[in-house]
Amino acid sequence: MDNWEATVEARIRTAQEQGEFDNLPGTGKPIPGRGQPYDESWWIRSFLEREKIPTDLLLPTPLRLRRRIEQVPDEVRDLPTEESVRAFVAALNAEIVSWLRTPTGPRVAVRPVNADEVVRRWRAERAEAVAGASAAAPPPAPPRRGWRPPWRRRAG
Repeated sequence: MDNWEATVEARIRTAQEQGEFDNLPGTGKPIPGRGQPYDESWWIRSFLEREKIPTDLLLPTPLRLRRRIEQVPDEVRDLPTEESVRAFVAALNAEIVSWLRTPTGPRVAVRPVNADEVVRRWRAERAEAVAGASAAAPPPAPPRRGWRPPWRRRAG
């Protein structure tokens, strides 16, 4: 083992003498994260940030389902039809029922979403949006009578 360490030290010394360690990137700059408490999961956090992976994927299934249930109003807000809202709720309820049949993870109360309630809220929000848009928009200009495009005018 001593022979191996001696060889490594000799190569490092030779590289230093030849200037191979001069002007390396980051020379003279502090090490990032120095002085902060050690975090055992630093590499997981950096991977999630670098790859832009949502942290919701790390949650256990019941907590992920609860979060999706909370986000239903935001998810259905821009859907165009009542049928698409009901299809979205049906897909979410299928996931919930599947988990309820074979629950894994922590015991958290998760219940299927009431599609009629979601549709009622969706209709109310759409009615408010339409009323707000019509109140904010100026009335249409009345049609101009007697105006004709130049190519349809009579010469006279």
